[in-house]
Amino acid sequence: MSDSDAQEPMARRVGGTELSWCKAVPSGTGITVLALLLSKPPNIPTLQSALRHLQICHPILRSTLHFDPLTAAFSYITLPSPSLQIHLFDLPSTLTILNENSNNNNPIPPHQYILEHEMNINPWSSPTDDAVLFYASVYTLSEMKWVLVLRLHTSACDRTSAVALLREVLEVMSGGEAENYKEEMGAPIEECVPAGKNNKPFWARGMDVVGYSLNSFRLAHLNFVDANSARCSQVMRLQMNSGDTFKLLEGCKSRGIKLCGALAAAGLIAAHVSKDLPGNQSQKYAVVTLVDCRSILDPVLNSHSFGFYHSAILNTHDINGGDELWEVANRCYTSFANAKNNGKHFTDMGDLNFLMGKAIDNPGLTPSASSRTACISVFEDNVIDESSPMLGELGIDDYIGCASAHGIGPSLALFHTIRDGRLDCACVYPSPLHSREQIQKLTDDMKIILVNSFEES
Repeated sequence: MSDSDAQEPMARRVGGTELSWCKAVPSGTGITVLALLLSKPPNIPTLQSALRHLQICHPILRSTLHFDPLTAAFSYITLPSPSLQIHLFDLPSTLTILNENSNNNNPIPPHQYILEHEMNINPWSSPTDDAVLFYASVYTLSEMKWVLVLRLHTSACDRTSAVALLREVLEVMSGGEAENYKEEMGAPIEECVPAGKNNKPFWARGMDVVGYSLNSFRLAHLNFVDANSARCSQVMRLQMNSGDTFKLLEGCKSRGIKLCGALAAAGLIAAHVSKDLPGNQSQKYAVVTLVDCRSILDPVLNSHSFGFYHSAILNTHDINGGDELWEVANRCYTSFANAKNNGKHFTDMGDLNFLMGKAIDNPGLTPSASSRTACISVFEDNVIDESSPMLGELGIDDYIGCASAHGIGPSLALFHTIRDGRLDCACVYPSPLHSREQIQKLTDDMKIILVNSFEES
């Protein structure tokens, strides 16, 4: 790319999946946030330089989202040079935010409140206003604690991108150099699907859309606490020690399934138990499993290819009061794996995007206008994270990464990581549609179900 070309902004129309996120984010779903708890004061000039360097490496991080009212089309406008400015919040400003969000009945760590606060800041609430896709802030919790927050539009940053971004930021902050992984904006996922993989006859597509629509009316959901008030996203963490995590992973391995199946099963069983239904009465629940397609696209992409390259597979399951974890986990994973083997993550991509758009435009089509499309969402693969001396050098005590889900989406979105051999799952839910007390009970029950599964034959 020549110097003269670099002076001109570049533009690209969003793809179909990206468009779904552009429509979803204004209502509150699809704001990706990384929050890092620091015990050492961040060097703001170094951090500013690191983030701007990453904007140079990844053009989508220095882009704005533009809406053309004449064509009703969204585009990414990539700026020729990075312009990110870190927003700084001193102690009084941070305490004001914490006091506004505190709940004495169910306290959570301050950096988690900051995470929730950032997930509900929405510069993309109006599609008519151009807004950058990447923001950074530093909050002062005390003279010894700070929170670094990175906030991004999910169409530009799926979970894989967020993990790569975190690792690249830490590498540059610790004195390393980020490689120039990309020099151009990546193509949307639809343009990278291998030839023939997303083909579906017209009538088959129509039948599938009708099938998905009709099945949605038969789905059960987690009980709603308040379906009328304005919503925000909140987070509950489900964590397990290394011993229990090892047993859980070994249980999955011995049965030939992935952890996503066990997590989904625990969530469905806990949701069903919470309803106190008589006897073995069953209900049908939906699970959305998100697949990172980078390794199976054409051309093949890697984790440093920033953007949204996940697809979704929706399966439904009948759950009753007598179900045990491993039986349900096997059903959850097998139905997902069969759908993936049949290429549904590609062939149904357009169908699910279409239905997502219809639900966004017509929330009344969902139960109690809740915009709930599934009970649980989960990622197919684990994020494996092993601590390095770098974290201690930078003073990083903890970190959480997830995305908002109070617009269109599931009742519980699971973002799980195996961190130093321990399960750490950020569970995002819409509040007050569901209460913190309700989700605390649900995640506590999920953990009990998972741990008790070790005793199953």
